[in-house]
Amino acid sequence: MRRVEHVMGFPVSVRIDDEGFPEAPVDDLFAWLREVDARFSPFRPDSEVSRLDRGEVLSPGPELREVLDLCEEYRIATGGAFDVRLPGRGLDPCAVVKGWSVQKGAELLSAAGARRFCLNAGGDVVAVGGPWRVGVRHPEHADRLCAVLDLTDRAVATSARYERGDHILDARTGRPATGLLSMTVVAPTLTEADTVATAAFALGAEGVRWAAAREHCEVFAVDAERRVLRSPGFPVVGTVAA
Repeated sequence: MRRVEHVMGFPVSVRIDDEGFPEAPVDDLFAWLREVDARFSPFRPDSEVSRLDRGEVLSPGPELREVLDLCEEYRIATGGAFDVRLPGRGLDPCAVVKGWSVQKGAELLSAAGARRFCLNAGGDVVAVGGPWRVGVRHPEHADRLCAVLDLTDRAVATSARYERGDHILDARTGRPATGLLSMTVVAPTLTEADTVATAAFALGAEGVRWAAAREHCEVFAVDAERRVLRSPGFPVVGTVAA
């Protein structure tokens, strides 16, 4: 089974290799992602996030609280480089919401009996079963890869400047993080892979060592000098020069 929908501002595709897998759990997956977009988007004035930021909601619901607790965990872990509450800006937990929500979507499929599937959300991937071959886009050439990974029951996420420019800020300075061209993290869940990749990118060059030191995380980074930095356990099966 294959399906692609545009949700939360990016394409989400799912491929399920289990013979005869029903449509209903896939419907539930995309319904969940649409619900997350409606509730947690800072770009929707009626979302829970926007209403909380304006003081119209005094206490977040349990799922938003879970997200905000993760945001605070990573703010502390990075010494303030990663922060979803920047001066002069509204509350924006998108850096955590994407990976967290897609991981929960993958868990919906697993609970429904899916045993071998690949869920790709704007280039961030949950690979269940396997092995799956996943390419990492070159940070400067859209038609090239800088690495190919071999994943089984793992997730991978990349933070970079090539799609949205200098959109990741170092909250310690309020300025764009420019020490890296791209940061790719492989972890057991997309919640962790996506958030660690963004937090490490916000830290800049020091983020490579920080991310690699986190338990169960493997990293592949290209820094501003175009040097490739890779942790020993990164599951790469092919690389090209950055």
